[in-house]
Amino acid sequence: MLVRGIRGATTVEANVREDILEATRELLTAILEANRVEHDLVASIIFSTSPDLNAEFPAVAARELGWTDVALSCFHEMGVPGSLPKCLRILMTVNTDLALSEVKHIYLRGARALRPDLVGEE
Repeated sequence: MLVRGIRGATTVEANVREDILEATRELLTAILEANRVEHDLVASIIFSTSPDLNAEFPAVAARELGWTDVALSCFHEMGVPGSLPKCLRILMTVNTDLALSEVKHIYLRGARALRPDLVGEE
């Protein structure tokens, strides 16, 4: 087995707790399904948000889904002028037999504009 990083991003409707948690659950579920990730093979998940999202930690959504034994951490992205607002990103580190070319990175909602080359792989 190899260690692979799986990326994903989405946008959040508004800087309110439930919107952040809903978007996180949607993105996390999409990444897991697209890559056939088993819970015990996840090493860690890093959640990051644009600086305008601070109403809740995205990791709370993972904990609510039962991810209580996986290392989770939350950060803010750099506030680069012109960057996508209300953006939530996930970097999941997993142990997998997938080849690098088989890993599916998931971009939802407004974040599809970040990687148009990957849209459609979901």
